Order: sequence, then structure tokens, then C-alpha cells
Amino acid sequence: MPRSPRTAPSWALLLRLLALLRPPGLSEACSCAPAHPQQHVCHSALVIRAKISSEKVVPASTDPGDTQKMIRYEIKQIKMFKGFEKISDIQYIYTPFDSSLCGVKLETNSQKQYLLTGQILSDGKVFIHLCNYIEPWENLSFLQRESLNHHYHLNCGCQITTCYVVPCTIAAPNECLWTDWLLEQKLYGYQAQHYVCMKRADGTCSWYQGRLHLRKEFVDIIQP
Repeated sequence: MPRSPRTAPSWALLLRLLALLRPPGLSEACSCAPAHPQQHVCHSALVIRAKISSEKVVPASTDPGDTQKMIRYEIKQIKMFKGFEKISDIQYIYTPFDSSLCGVKLETNSQKQYLLTGQILSDGKVFIHLCNYIEPWENLSFLQRESLNHHYHLNCGCQITTCYVVPCTIAAPNECLWTDWLLEQKLYGYQAQHYVCMKRADGTCSWYQGRLHLRKEFVDIIQP
């Protein structure tokens, strides 16, 4: 489960950390732990809706010996869902140039809008990578769009556990089992698109689709 992002000293340091954490033999691959959209929102410092105006390759630092590069995207911010207390308006976002360091490729100069989650560095720069939740706005369900304003934020005390094989069990009453991979062999399936892990009055957590309870096939997964 992803941790809450900490304030990083610089984006050049983040690139070095990503390089060090890359497993040997996987120099051309980016590997991320699975996370439900609700988890991404809860653990990201910044969540915005934006259009991408342009892109430019820039050095990762002012050190002439540093060969790392970054892509700087100029954006038009449409709405901010999280990050108000740290930054008001965003003009640029940064991502690694190297795809093996989880760099993100976004469409520029188009009408496409994105939901972007990411980190805010100590110098105020916004850093994103493939392990963040980055989706075209048009791909989000109605519930996902509505939950960005309220439900995701209000239920960060709930924990979401990915279910890979049956039977799945929960270790704590505030957990919800995420079964998209098991049922659909993909992460962002029906459950991710149409359900929120919400806290009940008794402190336990359960999946809800608006006012509806969990679909029966999700409930059956947890039965031994």
C-alpha cells in the first residue's frame, strides 16, 4: 500500500532515488505497487484536473556533472481537489525523461484533460511519475469525479487491500478488499470505477456505490 508522500529536497534527488530503487536487470521497466484510486488521492500531496499546453526537456539540476533529464510540462489548471494549503496555482509539472524511471508521457496541445496526482517538492515544484494516478478525465466514472470532492478525502481512514487469490480475508475492521485484479485481471475495473471504501458509524469500512451496498460477487470473495 502506498505511503503518504513526504516533502522531497529536490527533484534531482528523487531521480537518483528512483534509479537506486530500480531492480537489477529491469533497466527498461517501471514497476509500481497497485493502488486503488481512493488510495492515490489519500496519499498524494496534490490532486488536480488540468490540460497540457506544452512540454520541454530540461536538466534535472544545475550540476553540470548530472546527466539526468526531466520533462517539464506547462499546464492549464482547471480545478484543484487537494493541495490548497501548499500551492495555489500550478504552471508547470515535472516528470523523469527516462521511462525506466517511471516518466509520464502526456498529450500536449490537445483538448484532452487529465486527472493528475503527485508530490509537491520542497522548492514548490510538482513532481509526477507513473506510480501516481494519472488518467484522462474522460475515462473517469461519474462516481470517481464526484468522490474527488468529498468521499475519497473523507474516508482516508479506511484501508484498501488488493485481493489476488481466493479466499481473501481482512486483517482489520477498517479494511476493504479490492477484487478488480481477481475478477477482471486488471486494476482499474468496475470496483475501482464505481465504489468507494467508506467508514460506517461503528468505525468499520465497507464498499459503497452511492447509497448501494457491495455487489454480491464482491461479498462472496471473502467467504472461505
